[in-house]
Amino acid sequence: MLVITKTAELEALCREIAAQPFVAVDTEFMRETTYWPKLCLIQAAAPGVEAVIDPLAEGIDLSSFFRVMANEAVLKVFHAARQDLEIFLNLGGALPKPLFDTQIAAMACGYGDTIAYDALVQQVLKRRLDKSSRFTDWSRRPLSENQLTYALADVTHLRDIYPRMHEKLAKDNRLHWLDEEHANLSNPAIYDTTPENAWERLKLRKTTADYVLGLQVAAAWRERQAQARDVPRGRIVKDEALYEIAEHRPRNAADFDRMRAVPRGFGNSRAAQDLIHALDRAFSDPDRPVYKHVRPPPLPSSVGPTVELLKVLLRYEADEHGVAPRLIASASDVEAIAANDEADVAALRGWRREVFGERALALKHGKLALKLKNGKVAVEEV
Repeated sequence: MLVITKTAELEALCREIAAQPFVAVDTEFMRETTYWPKLCLIQAAAPGVEAVIDPLAEGIDLSSFFRVMANEAVLKVFHAARQDLEIFLNLGGALPKPLFDTQIAAMACGYGDTIAYDALVQQVLKRRLDKSSRFTDWSRRPLSENQLTYALADVTHLRDIYPRMHEKLAKDNRLHWLDEEHANLSNPAIYDTTPENAWERLKLRKTTADYVLGLQVAAAWRERQAQARDVPRGRIVKDEALYEIAEHRPRNAADFDRMRAVPRGFGNSRAAQDLIHALDRAFSDPDRPVYKHVRPPPLPSSVGPTVELLKVLLRYEADEHGVAPRLIASASDVEAIAANDEADVAALRGWRREVFGERALALKHGKLALKLKNGKVAVEEV
């Protein structure tokens, strides 16, 4: 097994990888006690080359690996890529591209919505993964041979899975089915950690302008605190506390003491005073933005049965095509189609329209019928 601990070794490995058409990549990281994920291990396997890279090795420079991640001549293969991509964006300043996520591809191959990696290995390669090192503390050194073998297996299996999935998708003319999902993963906006945008991850419980402003300020304050101290957001205050702060807008230490979700004694802290000052500045600003909630038009009550029929059709078409329903249409897509023939939803565009959208409109207008035949749903034209 090749374990990379020096910059020169990594540069040599990256030259080998750069000469290959694709590389399977995985990471091991820790973030239970930190805001920023701590990268502890990188595993990489391309045709004819495989290695474990130790980013915690003294003096190692990962720049050459980040350049490979940005090299558009080499396809990067991940499974459930989002957290890995976030790490490379934070450390390397760019998202790996181009990209192939086997969990997304599995939906187009009929392996379910969010298949776990070990289940995918079992189904595609008929191999069983050794799970004995699953709960390793990857930040501790030295790592044992068993731990390193376990980590490397994640990408050597992935290297073997990718050609099979790619071949199946190409044969069925489904590679383009993954484009939108991969584009979403490659959108830097979904990894945004700008404090001013932190409130958008929270569910609004009220939509009045003052409540939303309070939530925006409190969420941004928490995000800055968490980033500066490198601790999880919940270690600063829980989400529930942000909702209380937005509701009651504390003006002094005693106001915090009356909140159930705020830790006892928090009001006397410097952090609490910073939050009070931030709220005061925001509410005293005459040019502050005023939030105006735009409610989506309610669904007509009459479309309820139509939605249910379309859901049955979606499941039927998904089974017929051997693809996960979620890849074809979301619940909101189905509701929108039930209410509007020209709804601006993915299910009425491109391959999704061919697989489901056209049939959904036909069913809605009585040109298609659902029936039970031998205990199974069947579809027939009317």
